[in-house]
Amino acid sequence: MTTSAAPRRRSPARTFLPLAIAAWLILEIWLLTVVADVAGGLAVAALLAGGIVLGAVVIKRAGRRAFKNLADTFQQAQQGKQPAPQQPGRGNGLTMLAGLLLMMPGLLSDVAGLFLLLPPVRAWIGRRAARSLERKMASAPAGSFGDAFQQARIHYPDGKVVQGEVIREHRPEGPSGPGGGPDTGHRPPLTP
Repeated sequence: MTTSAAPRRRSPARTFLPLAIAAWLILEIWLLTVVADVAGGLAVAALLAGGIVLGAVVIKRAGRRAFKNLADTFQQAQQGKQPAPQQPGRGNGLTMLAGLLLMMPGLLSDVAGLFLLLPPVRAWIGRRAARSLERKMASAPAGSFGDAFQQARIHYPDGKVVQGEVIREHRPEGPSGPGGGPDTGHRPPLTP
């Protein structure tokens, strides 16, 4: 007896995300033409260049801060201290996203990047993203990506790697018949 599964429905995100990106791009181009009509093409070029420079400065600063945090964490680990967990929205990922939005040509992306530079907005988005990720990981079915780390912990609890050698039972026919005679083939050493 065979059962046919119902066709899977396409998620709303896969349906509407391309439409939202296309609408956003059209709106960005329209806003740039409106500003160019009002203020002139030179003003639009200056706005876009200023956004690129400001975005580069923000990304560079966030990268330096991330490297400093990484170095501090390694230093604390070497001293035997437990590094303090970081609160959602306090990291550098959203700051780098803000810099990327500032570097993208367009006025809406610049406004979104400027809002993302505000600490309360970053903290709010960080908390929402952390809660959403926790919900998705908790509701993930067994055997999915959400369960991968749990499976790795179960199968390899200590993380040890055991070196070994593969020994084949089947030997080619030698002078004294099938499988007979000494094996004179080269075997690589077990240790490098």
